[in-house]
Amino acid sequence: MPGQGPPDTGHPLEDLPGELLIWVLIVSELLVFGAGLAAFLGVRITDPQGFADAQDHLHRTGAALNTVVLVTSGYLAARALHLRQSARRGAARWHLVLAMALGAVFLIIKGIEFIDKAAQGIGVETHPFFMFYYLLTGFHAAHVLAGIVILGLVAIWDDAHNIETGAAFWHMVDLVWVLLFPVIYLLA
Repeated sequence: MPGQGPPDTGHPLEDLPGELLIWVLIVSELLVFGAGLAAFLGVRITDPQGFADAQDHLHRTGAALNTVVLVTSGYLAARALHLRQSARRGAARWHLVLAMALGAVFLIIKGIEFIDKAAQGIGVETHPFFMFYYLLTGFHAAHVLAGIVILGLVAIWDDAHNIETGAAFWHMVDLVWVLLFPVIYLLA
């Protein structure tokens, strides 16, 4: 009929991969990490040399390796979804297990770095840089652990929608690290 306008195609949020609540979580987590990075950069302006000197105590090679590890695990999670949609359930599960294993590798590398800092007597009170370092990378490590649990759950209850939801969270974990790595480890 004239004047009715285009047909209703649904709500735009219906096109988000996964569940709406996971996106509420993802956006809220990105805002928290964004605020932490903004605070880090704001405090860094007050002592650029102190931050640069503190940064020299970090394991840049390990952090770069962790970047490759997380990006690869994100690829495996995305590939798992594609495989599940192609009715290759066993292969999808193995990709999720491998993504989880790489998450564990990330935590081991990060743990080695934390242990080394503790052995050097470097703690949150050593310098403001290290307060932010431990806060941001420790909070991220907690998200990696949560992501491993989520991937494990979606490997068990492995319909495509669940994998899509779990992979969305895992990609947020990847994205946060891709932002943390250059700011904390490389910013001169």
